[in-house]
Amino acid sequence: MMEKTKVILGKITFNPEIIGGRACIRGMRITVALVLRLLSSDMSMEEILREYPDLELEDIQAIILTINQSGNY
Repeated sequence: MMEKTKVILGKITFNPEIIGGRACIRGMRITVALVLRLLSSDMSMEEILREYPDLELEDIQAIILTINQSGNY
């Protein structure tokens, strides 16, 4: 059986069976786009972690690192 999930930095996952294949954190239904919207609305990483206790600081850091490396910002 083929693996359906693509993983980036061990944190960001793409699986067509989870939220239509959008980038998620560790296969959870928390999307990268949501975290980026929260950060852009001036919510601190600490506030995000309190609001979404399943997230880890390393999850948010992986998102930021991926965006910085891609140059698409």
